[in-house]
Amino acid sequence: MVLISQQTGIVNFPVDISLLKISILHDILVYAKFFLNGAAMDKIETLQTFEQIKLLSDPRRMAILRRLMASPATLTQLGREQGKHPAWIQHHIKVLLSSGLVEIAEVRVTTGVKEIFYRARAGAFILHDLILPESEKPVVIFSGSHDLAIESLSERLAPHLHMLTLPVGSLDGLVNLRQGLCHLAGAHLLDESGDYNTPYVHHLFPDRPVKMVTLAYRTQGLLLAQGNPKGIHSIADLTRKNVTFINRNPGSGTRLWLDREIHRLELTPNRIRGYGEFVHTHSASALAVRSGRANAALGIQAAAHQHGLNFIPLFEERYDLVIPEERVKLVHPLLDTLQTATFRKQLSTLTGYNTAHSGEQIPL
Repeated sequence: MVLISQQTGIVNFPVDISLLKISILHDILVYAKFFLNGAAMDKIETLQTFEQIKLLSDPRRMAILRRLMASPATLTQLGREQGKHPAWIQHHIKVLLSSGLVEIAEVRVTTGVKEIFYRARAGAFILHDLILPESEKPVVIFSGSHDLAIESLSERLAPHLHMLTLPVGSLDGLVNLRQGLCHLAGAHLLDESGDYNTPYVHHLFPDRPVKMVTLAYRTQGLLLAQGNPKGIHSIADLTRKNVTFINRNPGSGTRLWLDREIHRLELTPNRIRGYGEFVHTHSASALAVRSGRANAALGIQAAAHQHGLNFIPLFEERYDLVIPEERVKLVHPLLDTLQTATFRKQLSTLTGYNTAHSGEQIPL
C-alpha cells in the first residue's frame, strides 16, 4: 500500500506487498486535511469502482483533486496555479464532477460576474481494487499466516473453488481483511491474556460482524539441522555466538510469540545472530535450516518433518480462520470441507496438527 500525502508526497505504508500472488490494481490512500470557510472536513470515502480508480490514475486529475482538498478554488485560480488555460481545467473538472470526486462548494456573484468554487467531496479517498481471474468457479482470496493445512485445503477445493493465498503473517492478514483486500484471513496471535486471536479481532472489527472458526491446533518449536550439530535445546541457546538464526517476518504470529518469549527470558534481540534476517513462511524457514543458511528457526513441526529436520517442541497454538459475515456464503464450500471426517483425517497426517477442534466456531 502507498500513502500519498498533500504535505509530504509519497511514503511507504507498513503493509508489505512484495509477496502478492495476485495483482492489485490500486490501493492508494490520498490523505489531506482541507477546509471550507474555516471548518475542517474530516470525511473519508472508500471508492471501489474501476472508473473512479482509472480517473485518478491520471496525474493531472490527481493534482487538481489534491489541490481542491486544500481549499475550494475557481477555474481561474486552478488554471493560474497549474499553469493551464481555464478551459483545460474545466474539462477535467467536469470529469471529476461526473465521477462524484468533486462538487460545487459555492457560487459567488460579484459585480455581475459569477464565480464557481469547487472542492473535493471528502478529506481522503481510499481506493482499492483486485484484479481476479475470470473463472466459472468462485474466486476466494486468503491472506494471513502461512499454513500447510491451508495449502492442502486449497488443493482439495480446486475442483469447486479457486483459492489464492497471500502469506503476509497473521497481523497483516487481519489488516488486509479489514481493508477489503481478501475474503478471509488466518491467524494465530497470542494475546497477553493467554487467548488466541479474539482480542485482535475485537480490536480490528469493532463495527463489523465476523465469524471465527478454528482450523487446527499446531505445535511450534525449534527447527534444527539433522542430528542437531550445534546442540541447540532452547530459545536461550540462540544467543550463542556459534549459532545463526533465521527469523519470521514482522507481524507474523510466530515472530510475535518469539519477541514475547525473548522479553520474558530477559534476552535482547541483538544477541541473536540473524534476528534481523527473516522469511515469510514455515517452509522457507525449514529450507533455510536444511540448506545451512541458518542453524535454527522457529516454526511448525510439520515443516520440520517435511524437510527432514530435527524438532524441539515449545508450544501448541490455535490457528483460526476469520471471515466477515458478508463473505460466509462465498467461502461456504471451504467451511463444509473443514467439517468432513475425510479432510480431518488428511489434516491429521500433518505432523504436529491436532484436529480435535477443527471447524468449531469461536464465540466473539
